[in-house]
Amino acid sequence: MYGKIDIQELAKFGNLEFVAKQVVEGFITGMHRSPFHGFSVEFAEHRLYNNGESTKHIDWKLFAKTDKLFVKRYEEETNLRCRMILDISSSMYFPELSEEYPLNKLGFSIYTMASLIEILKKQRDGVGLTVFEDEIKLDTAVKTSAAHHRRLYHELENLMTSQQESLNRKTSFSQILHAVAENNHKRSLIVIFSDFFSGESLDDITDAFLHLKHNKHEVLLFHVTDKKHEIELNFPNKPTTFIDLESGEKVKLQPNEIKKTYQEEVKNLNAELKLKCSQFKIDFIEVDIQEGVEFVLQQYLVKRQKIL
Repeated sequence: MYGKIDIQELAKFGNLEFVAKQVVEGFITGMHRSPFHGFSVEFAEHRLYNNGESTKHIDWKLFAKTDKLFVKRYEEETNLRCRMILDISSSMYFPELSEEYPLNKLGFSIYTMASLIEILKKQRDGVGLTVFEDEIKLDTAVKTSAAHHRRLYHELENLMTSQQESLNRKTSFSQILHAVAENNHKRSLIVIFSDFFSGESLDDITDAFLHLKHNKHEVLLFHVTDKKHEIELNFPNKPTTFIDLESGEKVKLQPNEIKKTYQEEVKNLNAELKLKCSQFKIDFIEVDIQEGVEFVLQQYLVKRQKIL
């Protein structure tokens, strides 16, 4: 397989676009060495050969490299419209930035989205960006031009450099998804980065999923978490004050006394959301910010191969 790409180290040496290019270059190199090389960016314009069809479009040079039969796609088969959606509500600012935690959920999502933009550029796919909290704060067109890509990097970089703790910025997840379904009239791949901390009911979110699927969109949900703290509740066993970043509400607890109940509740909530996504053929993927971005990039490429 491939080694972990250290975003935190790369981030010290350049701007967001530079980091994204380095991440994708390392990812592609790793893909060539891995069992998943069939999904590599260099194959974005190919599909697997189906037995019985004409052999005249087989790429024999690619066969020599991979020992697999690939057929060159026609241009109209290769184009994809991708709408990337980023949650910037207060809970995405966790954990608080420090020497120990130089990257929070928002930062991880921004670096990963920038890397996806770099892949979309290489594949000549259209990409648009939507940023939201309780309402949509940015909603760009879906384009393929270099000037548009520079704008997207600029917008994401601004979010990265202006990261400051901000309370009471809540999430209106279902409302945003309804707006995305209404505003995107052409079939698109909708890629969402969110921690899904919302006071909304599962029924409200389900209605929004239905709206997206009714409009023929494919949906890829990345559930961004700090697994150590938010899933495992791994805190020192001493009285600890927990703050709801979206409401400001505080509660003082002994972590070990509630850990088992908390973990069970989180497990059940995630299972419910996964089940709803499965029913509507929506990909729901859990991502830990302490891990590398390779997994996210791989999941995107797998999804792209499935829908083209």
